[in-house]
Amino acid sequence: MLISKTSHFLLTFAVLTACAVGAFAQAAGADPKEAEYRAGKSFIETHVYSAEDDQKVLNAFAGLRVADVTDGMDFVGLQNIGLMDPEIHPLWTDPKNYTHRFIGIAVTVRYVPTQHSAAGGGRTYEDFRKWEGKWYDERSFEPFGPLIRPGTAIVIDEAPNADVGSIGSNNIMSFKLAGAVGVVTGGTARDTDEVTTERMPLYLRRVGRGIRPGRNEVESINRPVVVGGVLVNAGDVIVADGDGVVVVPREVALKVAEYAHKILDGDKTGRRALYKKLGLPNDASVK
Repeated sequence: MLISKTSHFLLTFAVLTACAVGAFAQAAGADPKEAEYRAGKSFIETHVYSAEDDQKVLNAFAGLRVADVTDGMDFVGLQNIGLMDPEIHPLWTDPKNYTHRFIGIAVTVRYVPTQHSAAGGGRTYEDFRKWEGKWYDERSFEPFGPLIRPGTAIVIDEAPNADVGSIGSNNIMSFKLAGAVGVVTGGTARDTDEVTTERMPLYLRRVGRGIRPGRNEVESINRPVVVGGVLVNAGDVIVADGDGVVVVPREVALKVAEYAHKILDGDKTGRRALYKKLGLPNDASVK
């Protein structure tokens, strides 16, 4: 009986010790999700919409201005939500036909400052171009290309103080060729004289000069980004004109558009009457 009691005591002690260790580990912060979280995890889901769904929304927003859409956001209870910082402005404007305006569906991309060393001086032309091409291919490429379709608005989350032209006169035209209607960046763009001549709508914080190699890397595509101080999710509606840029969450888009059209229709009616009294011919803004 002495052996049995001893064994029982040892077994009980072992169980209590194990429980105590487990409780201590839990109290110390052990978590079954720790490994998953340490590997990195996103908590905002990316919703995927069909081209048909996108076109339905684009049709609903046709002709609307930032001002009308902002009023529509107020109507659904989203005052001061989605309005980008006024520093995000059009590179060029067309006050006659308003071709700088666009309405599109967001495809998002995030570029981050690199932690990798740039190419040192003293390279040959061929060697430098090889290094440059390798950086474009492996670190700072444009994986969002296959996502562009008619009506796409490319929205770029870029370090705001980086002097790097992730957008230039060449790639912006390839985006247009693929169906993009405009580009919004929270950072900079280069080749701005040529982009102005090309008449592709571009909204940016300021002008940049450098190229991406040695300066930034692509971090993600079609994930939530912050541009101009506001959240942009893939599939959100982007409306841009001389007043700036407003982002409409996809889930309220149709309600916002319905109200916004009522505002626009009333505005046009009122201004047409004023034009008539003033003897002014109707222009594109009241037709």
